[in-house]
Amino acid sequence: MKKIKYFCTLLFVSLFILGKSDAVSAQSLEYKIDSLVLKNFSDKNGPGVVFMVARQGRTVYQKAFGKANLELGVDMTPENVFQLGSMTKQFTAIAVLILEEQGKLNIGDPISKYVPDYPDGNKITLHQLLTHTSGIKDFTKMKSLSDIAQKEMTPKMMVDFFKNEPADFAPGEKFEYNNSGYVLLGYIIELVSKETYEDFVKKYIFDKAGMDQSRYASDRKVIAKRAYGYHKKEYGYVNKTVIDFSVPFSSGSLMSTTADMLKWQNALNRSILLGKAATSKAFRRYRLNSGEEFAYGYGWHLKDVNRTPSREHGGSIFGFKTMGVYIPEKDIYVVGFSNCDCNSPTQLIRDIAALALKT
Repeated sequence: MKKIKYFCTLLFVSLFILGKSDAVSAQSLEYKIDSLVLKNFSDKNGPGVVFMVARQGRTVYQKAFGKANLELGVDMTPENVFQLGSMTKQFTAIAVLILEEQGKLNIGDPISKYVPDYPDGNKITLHQLLTHTSGIKDFTKMKSLSDIAQKEMTPKMMVDFFKNEPADFAPGEKFEYNNSGYVLLGYIIELVSKETYEDFVKKYIFDKAGMDQSRYASDRKVIAKRAYGYHKKEYGYVNKTVIDFSVPFSSGSLMSTTADMLKWQNALNRSILLGKAATSKAFRRYRLNSGEEFAYGYGWHLKDVNRTPSREHGGSIFGFKTMGVYIPEKDIYVVGFSNCDCNSPTQLIRDIAALALKT
């Protein structure tokens, strides 16, 4: 009996010490992150930022700084909704893999199977669109983009806008980040699923993952807790340039919160959206025609933080910059959103991820 009492006491003390150690570690991480953030974002009355750190699928740090709306002087909160920019590409890539798992397409297919009139479409595969190795012209680099930026475009109109531009290189010859490829993927998602891209992503991703604060972007609709976007000029901040979100479409038109992005990461980890084999395709390194390996999967850059493998992607769209880093080995997820395209969270998120690895 005495031995049992001794063991129970020892166990209680050990758990108490461990719990206390975890609390001290969390406080240490919070202090270090706060210090980093305040060094980079010192204007409390300017546009703001939201940062979140999660371990093992649970939030260990989440704070907001600055303003969500400058005109009204509204403070930023962790619940604010941001435009994601190119972080949208993650969702587009997974949507394609969902359709493949449903047997409705194959990533090895040529795009001509779905868009018969696409020039040289028999030579370009969905895989090459996903990995930015297609060679097609990136529409964001076209001088005529300003002519359509505020027009309501159908996905077909967007594809027609860039499809006859000369290719930058032969398919599979090199990796070069490309927004056109992901617009084309969004168009194919619609053709194959017989649903709009917006509806497909909501039905098969947002709803399944419980991402109830995520949506297709709009400047006209009333969106609860929206963070307003800004640019910075020599004379101060101005409201972001207005565009029609049918232009970036499936390459950059989604909105979300940091909490919803954690739900997204957890849904991927727990195979809620896709089977493990299908999901793993997004996080694999691929090779060019030459055999050279490049550090991009489907919708994610595959890098490392302090020599620990990471999956990363940022986003930039008028008035907003975003960044997310996931470290699978430690199940650490770090995401940051800014509502001014003058404040990029990219390096800061990587620095916070490095801190989380150490602490």
